[in-house]
Amino acid sequence: MAESSKMKPVFIVIQVCVVVGTLVTMLYLGRPVYWDIMARTGTSMEESRKDLHLGAGSQRSSIRSVWRKPIWQVPIKGSKMPSYKAFVLTKKMVEYRAKNNIIIVTFGNYAFMDFILNWVKHLTDMGVQNLLVGAMDTKLVNSLYWKGIPVFDMGSNMNTNDAGWGTPTFHKMGREKVYLINVLLSFGYELLLCDTDMVWLKDPLPYLARFPAADILSSSDQALPTVPDDRLETWEKVTGALNVGIFHWRPSNVSIRFAQQWNKMLVEDDQIWDQNGFNDLIRMQFGPSVDAESGLVYAFDGTLKLGVLPASIFCSGHTYFVQAQYEQLGLEPYAVHTTFQYAGTAGKRHRLREAKLFYDNPEYYDSQGEL
Repeated sequence: MAESSKMKPVFIVIQVCVVVGTLVTMLYLGRPVYWDIMARTGTSMEESRKDLHLGAGSQRSSIRSVWRKPIWQVPIKGSKMPSYKAFVLTKKMVEYRAKNNIIIVTFGNYAFMDFILNWVKHLTDMGVQNLLVGAMDTKLVNSLYWKGIPVFDMGSNMNTNDAGWGTPTFHKMGREKVYLINVLLSFGYELLLCDTDMVWLKDPLPYLARFPAADILSSSDQALPTVPDDRLETWEKVTGALNVGIFHWRPSNVSIRFAQQWNKMLVEDDQIWDQNGFNDLIRMQFGPSVDAESGLVYAFDGTLKLGVLPASIFCSGHTYFVQAQYEQLGLEPYAVHTTFQYAGTAGKRHRLREAKLFYDNPEYYDSQGEL
């Protein structure tokens, strides 16, 4: 009995460790489950959430108007911002913003507020309004709401600092991206997902529509052109990594299966960079061509139809700022992603400013009365 009583504190400590370990696991690895539940029950959860937190009638109409109103139309002065619960991503929210079953999405934290505004401005200047922005902290939710930008709260609870390439926070952002892809695909919409450090120069949707059989169309880090025109890259000649900063997904069974597998890979091994994981999975099988004309290739499990966007017009930092491939080939670029440069986020901002592709607030040019 004495021995048993001595062991009792040990068992208590073990039980406490198990409970704490379970909670930590749920916090860091259970998030995909949360997104999965949201994906399956989006509409019903939204309705019940409105009933619970917002009441009925005019309050519901006011929330719907947040998603339906034109971008840049700011809320009425003196009005009250809805509860943060109203900004949870739902299928109904995407339905309000999507056009022709396509939604364009970027995401980030408050550190990238100016990049996000720049991203939105370039799209809306082209008449593209079917977009949403995912906010990884509540300060960004608040700021974008009052700017008239359709924003949803990703529930990431991230701080507002610049993550910095390669940091643990940077890798967390990559995992959040994959969770987000899974939930958006489950809603049944085509998804054009982009990093905030890129700029749209031309409406990409007509180009993407040229490849209706594609499950995924991805940008790449390809440095040398494999085609002299605006066809997809010749997949056999692509040596650069596929870049997950710009890619288009159709909600096919195989693309959903791929996204789930990608998510599972990252959850099981927190050392894998999301882009490396994407490339490893997509190249499990690479070839043959889908047909003789489209430029698509069978990838992943041999059934996913992949296209590699031409790097001359869906540009990396190198093919746009350094090589100016689009000029050499006489093409019009659709996008530039500020990769292949130094000095972190400040360097990306500077690159865009040099190219006159960054919209700054007037105060940036205010010299305080001096030249």
